[in-house]
Amino acid sequence: MATKSPNAPVSPPGSDPAAHPAGSGSRTRLTSILRHDVPASIVVFLVALPLSLGIAIASGAPVAAGLIAAVIGGIVAGALGGSALQVSGPAAGLTVIVAESIHQFGWRVTCFIVVAAGVLQILFGLSRIARAALAVAPVVVHAMLAGIGITIALQQLHVLLGGESNSTAWNNITELPAQIVSLHGPAAVLGLLVIAIMLGWKYLPERIKVVPGALAAIVLATTVSLVFSFDVKRVTLDGSLFDAIGLPELPRSDWAGVALMILTFALIASVESLLSAVAIDKMHTGPRADFDREMIGQGSANVVSGLLGGLPVTGVIVRSSTNVAAGARSRASAVLHGVWLLVFSVALVSLVEQIPLAALAGLLIVIGVQLVKLAHIRLAHRTGDLLVYAVTLAAVVFLNLLEGVLIGLALAFALLIWRVVRVAVSAEQLGGTDRWLVRIDGSCTFLSLPKLSTTFAAVPAGVPVTVEMTVDFLDHAAYDAITDWARQHESNGGTVDFVEIGTARMAKAEEAPPARSLGRVVLDDVLGPWRVGRNGSPNGSDTGADPLVSGIAAYHRSSAHVMRPHLDELRHKQDPDSFFLTCSDSRIVPNVITNSGPGDLFTVRNVGNLVPEHGDASVEAALVFAVDRLAVRSVVVCGHSSCGAMGALHSGEPAGPGIDRWLEYGRPSLERYRAGHSVGRAAEAAGYGPVEQLSMVNIAVQLENLRRHPAVARAVEERGLTVSGLFFDIASARVLEVRVDGIAPIEENEPLMAQLHRETASAAG
Repeated sequence: MATKSPNAPVSPPGSDPAAHPAGSGSRTRLTSILRHDVPASIVVFLVALPLSLGIAIASGAPVAAGLIAAVIGGIVAGALGGSALQVSGPAAGLTVIVAESIHQFGWRVTCFIVVAAGVLQILFGLSRIARAALAVAPVVVHAMLAGIGITIALQQLHVLLGGESNSTAWNNITELPAQIVSLHGPAAVLGLLVIAIMLGWKYLPERIKVVPGALAAIVLATTVSLVFSFDVKRVTLDGSLFDAIGLPELPRSDWAGVALMILTFALIASVESLLSAVAIDKMHTGPRADFDREMIGQGSANVVSGLLGGLPVTGVIVRSSTNVAAGARSRASAVLHGVWLLVFSVALVSLVEQIPLAALAGLLIVIGVQLVKLAHIRLAHRTGDLLVYAVTLAAVVFLNLLEGVLIGLALAFALLIWRVVRVAVSAEQLGGTDRWLVRIDGSCTFLSLPKLSTTFAAVPAGVPVTVEMTVDFLDHAAYDAITDWARQHESNGGTVDFVEIGTARMAKAEEAPPARSLGRVVLDDVLGPWRVGRNGSPNGSDTGADPLVSGIAAYHRSSAHVMRPHLDELRHKQDPDSFFLTCSDSRIVPNVITNSGPGDLFTVRNVGNLVPEHGDASVEAALVFAVDRLAVRSVVVCGHSSCGAMGALHSGEPAGPGIDRWLEYGRPSLERYRAGHSVGRAAEAAGYGPVEQLSMVNIAVQLENLRRHPAVARAVEERGLTVSGLFFDIASARVLEVRVDGIAPIEENEPLMAQLHRETASAAG
């Protein structure tokens, strides 16, 4: 039966080219832009305007530079970038480093640095290494942004109080008391008014919150300052936006410092843009971001912005998230927001000059404080990275952005190395015996030699020792230390048995350079058949070895030691949960497909997983023993795909005297299948072939046989015994539930036996 592949691409509604000619598609796109992108672009424009002005002032750059960067970021990065809904412009995350660059090199040279950083970003995109910028510990990025936020807040607090910000965070802190004493009342009132509006805006009715809080706060503070004629410093623009355009200057000295600043600009802007793009991808279901194209778009915007005298551009999460929330559908929204900024900057520049600096300072203080996120601090605490967060934040605030990030990365890397290469070594005497157990767990390298030596010294001479090695990496130094101690211990009359559970093997330590093995190797060793990855025999033994003997030897080396404690609890009595009847087929491994261990399943196997109602003492004896003597809690019949017994039954061809007589017990299943059993129809609807359909019907028929059995019927009534059916699809390695009237998937969020018990109890009721 032909079925459609679940992986086949499905065209979204409205994507059929035949249904929408080219002209119709253009009209649909234009309608979408007018309906969704234009309104969203206006909202983003209203958010971006005050932020762009405030960031320029906080950076110590000309106010017009913020507007230029906002216009270029919207139009150029919006048109060329790889994230359709990301909105770019000047960002608070670059404020500190821009201010430092202006202080060190001057404004025009800083514009050159912006251009060069843009070229470097374009090269990042063309070389397709943009994703490498994401290989930065998130805790360092979070702490960097928090440090920037604190730095901005400390600077702007002085402006809010009517003074001037200092060049360092330390000076801003130490001189704050004097600034408070000499505060300028009107400026402080306006700044505090903006802060109050920004913090309280989220509590207002939805119809009011349509207006961005930042815009409302700046407009209201400006209005108050004009109505009451406050004598406060205001934004100063030297002419129009076009008058502010100027070419950058080449540095005249300190090219090494300039090169370092270029790299800093490029890396921080790239990381911030890419992290913003990743965050925006999580907020919508449209096309995913192309990170390499995004780098080219961001770099192009920085080249143009720097050439025209603008601030550096980066993807901004505040504007981008506003864009998505406002209903934008395409990159047209970001481009149009840049157009609105350009129109405003040219036609309404006089309005900008009425804005008090203290009002923008209040806005920047809120933005800075919001960069310190409690969720990030809690996450760092939960993940053990709080030290990295605190050190990075302090270094960014009290040193500078680049040094702070480098210190944070170095500390994060050191912490990573410590976590990855550390090893746990312990020694203990096993209770009731003179045997000692030494456990070595983790990555065993020369760094673990002191711990190994200390632990080995605690083991008494002459005693038998089991060394349990759950090691994923073993270098030659650690190997030598372990083997030298083992030889010394044996020479003093003791014995040493090695149990290698991990992927790193002692036998291979001297054959090749050490390498970390992947965890899947362990699963392949445990779950894979003898022939998989073992050169024709288990665990890499010689090709001519008996696979059964080699497999037992491998079990003794790696698994017996782990199995022993579990079996020790069962050595006097078994207490299985389920009677598990399945086919004799070698591909069915009950404990694997049920994720069970020793003592969980009382397993009975025969050809075709049949339950004869008469004439067979084997299944009868096992069933009665399991139900009456062991009091199992469930009885399970498990069939499978590609079953040879069901295939022979379905074809009707002779399979041999003994097999044919046995398959007579399956003939009722064949008759029910041919009569159109509901389970067979359900299997056909699910795309299974005739033999698989018969296999599932056979499971349903065996369930009926079991429920009629006196011992089973009595246990169902007296103590709630459940009777359930399973079907193992070999091709997909998945298990389905088979009921007497249909089939159903096993829910992954519910334990297997609980699912079987619930479904069967429901069916029985």
